[in-house]
Amino acid sequence: MASVQMRAWWWAAGGVIALAATTLISPLSATGWAAGVVCLIGSSVLISLALRRSGAQRFGAANAVTATRSMLICVVTALVVTSFTQRISVVFLVTLTAVTLALDAVDGQVARRTGGESAVGARFDMEADAFLILVLSIADVRIVGPWILAIGLMRYAFAAAGWAFPWLRARVPFRYWRKVVAAACGIALLLIASRLLPSPVDVLVGATALGLLIESFGRDVIWLIRMNPARRSLVYSP
Repeated sequence: MASVQMRAWWWAAGGVIALAATTLISPLSATGWAAGVVCLIGSSVLISLALRRSGAQRFGAANAVTATRSMLICVVTALVVTSFTQRISVVFLVTLTAVTLALDAVDGQVARRTGGESAVGARFDMEADAFLILVLSIADVRIVGPWILAIGLMRYAFAAAGWAFPWLRARVPFRYWRKVVAAACGIALLLIASRLLPSPVDVLVGATALGLLIESFGRDVIWLIRMNPARRSLVYSP
C-alpha cells in the first residue's frame, strides 16, 4: 500500500522536470518556480493521504490521468504567477491549459472502462478542476477586473460555508450538468486569458460563466435546504 501512495510523488518529480522544461520556452520567475513546486508538493501530499485513508490497493489508470493533469495545472500555476512580474508566452500558457482541460474528459472515461471508479478519484478530479479554475480566474483579473475571482473562489466559499453550516456538507445527487458548467468556466476563462477577444466580449464571456456557476451552486444549495427539515421553511415559506 505504501507503494501506491508513493506513486503520487512520481508526478511531483515529473512536475519539477516539466517546470525545468518550461523555462526553455517561457522562463519562470523565482516566485513562479516556488508556486509550481508548492503546488506539486501540496497535490501529492493530499492524494497520498486520501489513498491511505481509503485503503486503496492500486493507483489506477484514471488516477494516473488526473495526476498528470494536476501536474500540468501546477505548471500553469507557475506561469500565471510569473506573469505578474514578467512577460510569459501566452501561446504556451493557452496551449498547456487547453491540453489540461482536454484531459478532464479522459480520466472519467478511463475510470469507467477500467472499472477504476472511486470516491477518491472523483474527489481528486473535482479538486483539480476547482484549482485550475481558480488559477485561471487569477490570471484574468488584469484583463476583466477582480470580479472574475468570484468564479475561482465559489467552490472554496461553498466548502467554507459547510464548516459553518454542516447541512451543506451532505452528499448531493450526481448531476452531469456540474461537469458541463465546470468545463464551460474553464473554457471561458481560457478564452479571456488568450487575449484574443475584444474587451466587451471578455466581460460578456466571464459574466456568462459566472452566471452558469451561480445557477449550478444555487441549485445544489436549494436541494440541500429542501432535504434538511430544519431549513425547509427557507424555501417553502410565503
